[in-house]
Amino acid sequence: MKHKNNIFVRTAVFMCIFFMTINSNVVFANNSKHNLNEDLQKDNKKIIYLTFDDGPSKLTDKFLDILKENNVKATFFLIGNQIEDNEQVVKRIYSEGHSIGLHTYTHKYRKIYKNGDSFIDEMNKSNELIKKVTGKESHLIRFPGGSRKHLNKSFLEKLHNNKFKIYDWNIQASDGINPKSPPDKLVKEATKDPDKHNPVILLMHCDYMHKNTCIALPEIIKYYKLQGYEFKTITEDTGEVYFPIRTNKASSFLEKLFKN
Repeated sequence: MKHKNNIFVRTAVFMCIFFMTINSNVVFANNSKHNLNEDLQKDNKKIIYLTFDDGPSKLTDKFLDILKENNVKATFFLIGNQIEDNEQVVKRIYSEGHSIGLHTYTHKYRKIYKNGDSFIDEMNKSNELIKKVTGKESHLIRFPGGSRKHLNKSFLEKLHNNKFKIYDWNIQASDGINPKSPPDKLVKEATKDPDKHNPVILLMHCDYMHKNTCIALPEIIKYYKLQGYEFKTITEDTGEVYFPIRTNKASSFLEKLFKN
């Protein structure tokens, strides 16, 4: 598999991000046609956005089977260099009405976070591949590990100038840290205190190693359906959601880095 050599690095990074973002708040940006908070004002609806990172893979088909069986749509943030040999999976995601976002081309932290231009180039390369396969561009992006510690005001402006919109999360399963986490643990994490977050933006993963996430997914969907949640996809009209931008010395350093 293409990413086996990178799994230990990715796991270490995910562990840091996971513990940093547990119960963390996100900013619902009011800069587009549709703000996520507006969902709260419509008939007291409870909204959930299922999101899956790190695809496409052969296992992604199984995720799609489960979503289809439950008549639920989701959003997939795809890694560009995994699209090759998985074009049919990407076509299926698109044809079955799910939303597609960008999760960089390589998912290699040193490369993508080298500077702002490198990050944007990674997103553009993935966008070109998705357009080639589906005929449609995507400007929805998710930072590997989340935008925390990578986003600042000048870089946010630069991303907006390139038509990109950021989507972090407010609930996550630990499958990004440990793909072998027991399914019951993943269910518990994915359904923890959803009333604190409306809408819920749930982070899970759908790479080849996430078999236990597949097992957990039907129970997660069942839980949110029983709680009266409406499942939605992130689209170009969905308002951004990202972790708060910090103003400190580290942020000042990022300001200088991502101006280049």
